[in-house]
Amino acid sequence: MNLFVTGATGFVGNALLARFSREPVTVTAAVLEGEDASHLPEAVRRAVVPPLRPDCDYAGALAGAEVVIHLAARVHIMRDTAADPLEEFRKVNLHGTERLARQAAAAGVRRFVYVSTVKVLGEESPTPYRAEDPYRPLDPYGVSKAESEVALKRVAEETGLEVVILRPPLVYGPGVKANFLALMKAVQRGVPLPLASLSNRRSLVYVGNLADALAACALHPAAAGETFLVSDGEAVSTADLVRRMAAALDRRAHLLPVPEALLRQVGRLLGRSAAVDRVAGSLQIDSSKITRILGWQPPFTLQQGLAATAEWLKKQF
Repeated sequence: MNLFVTGATGFVGNALLARFSREPVTVTAAVLEGEDASHLPEAVRRAVVPPLRPDCDYAGALAGAEVVIHLAARVHIMRDTAADPLEEFRKVNLHGTERLARQAAAAGVRRFVYVSTVKVLGEESPTPYRAEDPYRPLDPYGVSKAESEVALKRVAEETGLEVVILRPPLVYGPGVKANFLALMKAVQRGVPLPLASLSNRRSLVYVGNLADALAACALHPAAAGETFLVSDGEAVSTADLVRRMAAALDRRAHLLPVPEALLRQVGRLLGRSAAVDRVAGSLQIDSSKITRILGWQPPFTLQQGLAATAEWLKKQF
């Protein structure tokens, strides 16, 4: 089987290529001109492509592909300086993705696996999100991803392309960046964190589990036309996550008992409400659908994922 992977040089892409090294498949990685692809496995083919935009042309690169796994995206940005962030997200995540899917269908691609996000359903929920829940995105990134899902379903209806959508929560693992990395580095340094009173529940997904789920979505016949949520199968409070990070790093967690209401108030005063909401709020995922239909189970536990991330962190910093 011939696979074509966008975003192959990134965080999730690296894990996905490692996962496919165990399968009898041929993988072509979409690589931007000038992008460093020296770390890609030798067995992976390279196809130089333009940036994903409404007018991009991937037709030549897609020749011979049977399955496309689309990881490339304009990702969530904490302090977006674009004049119109939603339009910038749409250029890549909506219009670029739809164009890629239509070119894939025209090239004879059978299946299109799309990495979306749980943010299409919202940011916080007292009960676990399910794949069937209605769209309720709250930021430009989530809106663009929800719109792209709708566009892909339309392409599927019009062309017969098998579209499979996978919605992860926060993804962590070796190579992680942004808030998760900042939190883990703070734990590594022994920084006191005012999180002991939090009893929220958050689902995460280890990058190795996400890669394995993507492989199932690409290869399993029953995945065609489905939308799945994926996680490690365990939801934890932020306080418990810090304790587990500390254990993985051979450190002691320094947690201070600050009331959640006070944390949120300080966040508002500092203009960091969104960041505090992500730390203090609950966002759980019901990933039973992918287990029921594909028989998929996460091959790694949360603690195994944190241990692998900790080993990487120790070598990097």
